[in-house]
Amino acid sequence: MGARKKKACELFGLSLRTYERWKTASGTIDKRRNAKKRVANKLTKEERQEIIMIANSKKYCDLPPCKIVPLLADEGNYVASESSFYRVLREEEQLTHRQKSKPAKHKRPKECIAKGPNQVWTWDISYLPSTLCGSYYYLYFMVDIFSRKIVGWSIHETESSDYAARLIKQAYYDEKITQKQLILHSDNGSPMKGITMLGMLQHLGVIPSFSRPSVSDDNPYSEALFKTTKYHSSYPSIKRFESIQSARQWCEQFVLWYNTEHLHSALKFITPQQRHSGEAKARLQLRDDVYKKAQKRFPERWSKNTRNWILPEQITLNPSKRKKRFYSDSSTKV
Repeated sequence: MGARKKKACELFGLSLRTYERWKTASGTIDKRRNAKKRVANKLTKEERQEIIMIANSKKYCDLPPCKIVPLLADEGNYVASESSFYRVLREEEQLTHRQKSKPAKHKRPKECIAKGPNQVWTWDISYLPSTLCGSYYYLYFMVDIFSRKIVGWSIHETESSDYAARLIKQAYYDEKITQKQLILHSDNGSPMKGITMLGMLQHLGVIPSFSRPSVSDDNPYSEALFKTTKYHSSYPSIKRFESIQSARQWCEQFVLWYNTEHLHSALKFITPQQRHSGEAKARLQLRDDVYKKAQKRFPERWSKNTRNWILPEQITLNPSKRKKRFYSDSSTKV
């Protein structure tokens, strides 16, 4: 006996409208998300075995798939695509380095913990556009991760290890740093690892720290600072800097605003200078007292505690994976 379409569709978890749409569009193919489908271009068992046999043959056992596939093509032979070779070998747990030389491995940089100002700084270089198309000025920024204060800056027409060395020396003496007190973290650019810069760090007793190549997340505080810089209302988004003098004048005003007026969201909306000088603690305590007095006056407005005005006691740069989830204090908001 037959059954009505509506009842039959209910058994398969389909609406009658869906069934009619599928039937009209492309026959009776099951298009449910969890339906088992046959991939038309899926490799057969024999093809998979051929890939494994070729990869393990004496001729190709020392070569990666990116070299095996072109060599097969030179012989007029096509077995599968390069990605298929990689996928099959990965599934068979045979996707390892096939030569004597070892591939470069870059370990995560050692975590740096700042429990006060002038313990861990990070720095980087960014572009400032000039009126000459294709020409830029280079902005050097050094920031304290504990207080987020810009402790040093300069603008030049080129990237140079010499300029970087002068900047760290000036910031070092301005902040009255002592030997072995400071860790300076940076990317892997040539100005960061130049002989002049490394020699200056050694002379000053500053401990260098470096990010992994092409990993911007290892230097998040500098990246966040540059974003704040270029999204500031005074930044010339349309007009460019007419000269290096105008760029320096603008940056001087920006740094003054950032350090002394900018209410930093990661610092409970106090300025970097207040955090750097230690004034923040008294200011935040005052805010906390105000909130607690307001809670006593209007207890019905608070179902729980008042707002948390306590700053973290330490900031961690590149926390280890084991500890990463516990370090909510390493926020890079600016």
